[in-house]
Amino acid sequence: MELIVVVVIVGILATFAMPAFINSREKALDKEAAANLKLIQAAQKIYRMETRNYIDCPNASDINTNLRLDIPTGSPKWNYLTRGPLTASPGCAQAARVGGNNRTWYLIMNDLDGEPNSGVCP
Repeated sequence: MELIVVVVIVGILATFAMPAFINSREKALDKEAAANLKLIQAAQKIYRMETRNYIDCPNASDINTNLRLDIPTGSPKWNYLTRGPLTASPGCAQAARVGGNNRTWYLIMNDLDGEPNSGVCP
């Protein structure tokens, strides 16, 4: 009988803990995307200083190759891309969540003090 009571109590506690765990995991993934977007922004600025041009990169592999970064590409949680000012008005980097709740973040290239915004590149 005691074992059944303990199992029920543990089940109830797990029911309350699981949504909090999932929420904190998604917040951590959002912070990962924000950090990677800031890295992409800095690398794009260096690329621009070296070549006097922006580069459009449609995926993380192109970003890693052209901007000399090491953003995760194997079973990614985010799809990354960059757009120069000819494609998107001021130029931006974007991260779209794979799976999860389909969140998308973007960061304007010339906004060096800005934080990533929710949504797609303008």
